[in-house]
Amino acid sequence: MRKIWLCADDYAIAPAVDVAIRDLIARGRLNATSVMAVAPSFPSETPPLAALDAERRAAIGLHLRPLTAFRPLCERAFPPLAAMARLAFLRRLDKTALPREIEAQLAQFVAAFGRAPDFVDGHQHVHLFPQIREETLAAVKRAAPAAWVRQCGSALPLRILFQDFKTLALSVLSRGFRRRAAALGLKTNPAFAGVYDLDPDTVFAALFPRFLQGLPEGGLVMCHPGHVDAELRGLDPLTDLRETEYRYFAGDVFPRALGAAGVRLANLPPR
Repeated sequence: MRKIWLCADDYAIAPAVDVAIRDLIARGRLNATSVMAVAPSFPSETPPLAALDAERRAAIGLHLRPLTAFRPLCERAFPPLAAMARLAFLRRLDKTALPREIEAQLAQFVAAFGRAPDFVDGHQHVHLFPQIREETLAAVKRAAPAAWVRQCGSALPLRILFQDFKTLALSVLSRGFRRRAAALGLKTNPAFAGVYDLDPDTVFAALFPRFLQGLPEGGLVMCHPGHVDAELRGLDPLTDLRETEYRYFAGDVFPRALGAAGVRLANLPPR
């Protein structure tokens, strides 16, 4: 059976989300999660995850969100992604502040977990954007050269990609990202899946098996399971669908879907 990574993004975004992610890791339903070092709950929510990390229950990565974009617009709410994208593609991000912000988040991770992250990715895929990608890869090379970095290129054929603009765009952005990572000697995941339009009426049980189609050994599926609390509602628009994903991964249909696709979650090697 092909071994894959199922990664819950956004750990530390809110305590209720973190409870759900830790529960799924303990049940063996997730084998990776990425942590937001700049989230308000990071200091209080990392110790229980570090306990699971000590048991090698899951790969733990850093979920980068440059503070330039993270700074609240009002009452600690995240600003729109479009603002960060516009600055990045116009190459107008602060060239001095950006690397310092990324290095600070790597340092926060090391201070909390006592080691470098297993991998590095970006909230809303900002690590693929111009300027951010160069600084991210350079910082990982310096501070965590053994870590792999998430590329978001799909394994699906082009005829399917052309029907899904978001997945196609991520695949295009990932081509240059992979080349830069390889030039620095950094590893990347061979394929990526898990993108959907976040429609509240999504039948996730019907959607998830599609993510597994064509996914090679070592491929990664992104997910966002969680419970919803007031802190999450104040920070992020993705709320109730997290509950939907959590129920799916905690239930009986999920392992059957893995078996039917001929895949299983990869085990972590001992340190």
